Amino acid sequence: MTRVKIPLLTVNAARLRQWLPPRAPESHKGDYGRVLLLCGAEGYTGAPVLAAQAALRSGAGLVFVGVPRCVYLIVAAKLTEAMVFPLPDRDGRLGAGAVSEILPRLEKMDACLIGCGLGQSEDVRAVVEAVLTHAKCPVVVDADGITLLVPHMDILRGREAPTILTPHDGEFTRLFGPVGEDRMASARAAALESRGIMLLKGHRTCVTDGIREYRNTTGNPGMAVGGSGDVLAGVLVSLLGQGLEPLEAAACAAWLHGKAGDLCAGELGEYGMLPTDLLDFLPRLLK
Repeated sequence: MTRVKIPLLTVNAARLRQWLPPRAPESHKGDYGRVLLLCGAEGYTGAPVLAAQAALRSGAGLVFVGVPRCVYLIVAAKLTEAMVFPLPDRDGRLGAGAVSEILPRLEKMDACLIGCGLGQSEDVRAVVEAVLTHAKCPVVVDADGITLLVPHMDILRGREAPTILTPHDGEFTRLFGPVGEDRMASARAAALESRGIMLLKGHRTCVTDGIREYRNTTGNPGMAVGGSGDVLAGVLVSLLGQGLEPLEAAACAAWLHGKAGDLCAGELGEYGMLPTDLLDFLPRLLK
């Protein structure tokens, strides 16, 4: 059967403004999303910090951050605006015992992010599976969360709420096979297979639900540094929590992340810019 050609879309500042929810004078923090971030492990305490700060810098009203108990004090000391809480751990990562504490919190959330800096173990896999099985809100799956799904694609296909996957090429290959020369075609096939939304990171990031497609045109090589993806994931979960439709939230997050990187490179240069620098430029794009 011949596939109906769908126009390839792009995001720009005008489209971003069209999609962002207005900030009403009489509103309060609860109006702009309650988001839950499940991130971090021993040796990866920067991931939850970057993701949470990105969520706050892009407009989230309430940001909750669950981390393994062994790194709680480190992360909590770095995050003054987010609400950080410790979870049961094992060998420096989230333990299976964290599930019983996560699920009641998850019921109250507008969006969830899982995966940044989590590490990999059977206990962490149990946490990822439980979140995807029970979450009724949109879930962003990033980094180690994606890798842990390799033998469990059925969980993605069975979800009723939206799932957004944010792999780089290596993570994509582990889950779906090699990225082809036509990156959008690979992302499209993966979105259809997983019944989710694919944000395939890289030069000209591809965002698709298998039908509609966005190709991002912002970003630069200075963003190719550890932690940059955590910032992107934080922006994305923030936009979801604020009520943007999942595909548009993913496209906007990619554009904002890349545009902040371009502004950063313009002032600091590509060689020395850091993911933390991106956080300072995000608010300039949302004025």
